[in-house]
Amino acid sequence: MIAHITGILFSKTPQSVIIDTAGVGYQIFIPLSTFYQLPDEMEKVSLHVYTHVREDVLQLFGFQTEIEKKLFLLLISVSGIGPKVALNILSGIELGDLLSAIVRADSERIAAVPGVGRKTSQRITLELNEKVSDLSEGMGVRPTEKAEIRHKEDFDDALSALINLGYPSRSAKKAIEHALRGESEINLETLLKEALRNLAGGNRLQEKDEKDR
Repeated sequence: MIAHITGILFSKTPQSVIIDTAGVGYQIFIPLSTFYQLPDEMEKVSLHVYTHVREDVLQLFGFQTEIEKKLFLLLISVSGIGPKVALNILSGIELGDLLSAIVRADSERIAAVPGVGRKTSQRITLELNEKVSDLSEGMGVRPTEKAEIRHKEDFDDALSALINLGYPSRSAKKAIEHALRGESEINLETLLKEALRNLAGGNRLQEKDEKDR
């Protein structure tokens, strides 16, 4: 299995390159993120490589960085995503944006990539949300930022649920804010329970709010 290759960049297109190594030309399929970082033709180049083997085909996929390759491997681990679809995703959205979309569970952003349907994008965010932790930190998305993202999503989801139950938006927001005070780790289920408890004791909530002013 070929995992890395260094040689002369014999030719390049946005879809693939041919690298000459010891007189042998290897065709390697690449994402646009790698294409933009390639040197000029006939110059030395090194790529991280994934070797895809099936009964009737052997293909090489190359990446400029280890992070690109790792994300590619995560993508093809998702049910229904093969190497070409994974490459298309890496070509259709910048690496940092893709990681951010997975962390935020923003399936709509991924679904905007041509050739990627809504169901596929939802599987990506569902199956890879926890797995991209190390990669997202490598791209500058720190754990605290990810916690803030999840915190905001839980707030929005709780607010939507309470409004759908018939509570006024202002009262629902206040109840959620009180539920979050002093709580750095709280999931959506617990947040809803605390907010509903606050709404049930509306007078006590108002008194506490006035004391905090």
